[in-house]
Amino acid sequence: PADHTDATDPADHTGATRPAIGPSDPTGPTAATRPATSPTGPTGPTTLICGSAIGYYGDTADRIVDENSPAGTGFLADLVGDWEAAAEPATAAGIRVATIRSGVVLTPDGGMLAQLMLPFKLGLGAKIGAGRQYFSWISLADEVRAIRFLLDHLDQSGPFNLTAPEPVTNADFTKALAQALRRPARLALPTPLLHGALGEVAAELLASTRAVPTRLLEAGFTFTTPDITTALTRALTTTQTTQ
Repeated sequence: PADHTDATDPADHTGATRPAIGPSDPTGPTAATRPATSPTGPTGPTTLICGSAIGYYGDTADRIVDENSPAGTGFLADLVGDWEAAAEPATAAGIRVATIRSGVVLTPDGGMLAQLMLPFKLGLGAKIGAGRQYFSWISLADEVRAIRFLLDHLDQSGPFNLTAPEPVTNADFTKALAQALRRPARLALPTPLLHGALGEVAAELLASTRAVPTRLLEAGFTFTTPDITTALTRALTTTQTTQ
């Protein structure tokens, strides 16, 4: 279908301060759905892809969560919940809404992975705290493919976790990235140091979200990079061949 709109992701997980954003932000789903749901507005889109985040589930420790799991608590969980609720008028107006709860999208061209490349190349890679917190991720290629899949499959609506089927702990991710770059990563950022440097934001960095893409898999989507070793190897190989 040619008639779609997209509402951008509410959460930037790399900032040290909390952004003053919410569902009424000019780039958010409230603004995106207003023309479609207004009686005097133009004919609206048939599909709304609402960009969200797995922050919806809050800190889940080692408990596995999928799209049937309840919302969590905390700053990100509250923000994402409000963000998703702002897209509800589109559903009420008869628009098909697919809410994509993305994990950390892995690409060396931006986001978290790009910021980690230099310290890891210098041998300064470090796990965060004890490293036991779960890290839900997805390759950039699978993120794009999953969005295209949801655009094309008109029978699919509601929330979808855009995360690889195999979330890993922070310690496992740190080890995999160090191996992919052929560098050591023996350091650790102590929890008290993080709290002292970042305050309450440290709690978000130390949070654990073990999300799995149950609904995507049930709908027939297949991942090209289901494991972290393959994802990092392909991402870094692509970067090296384009430089």
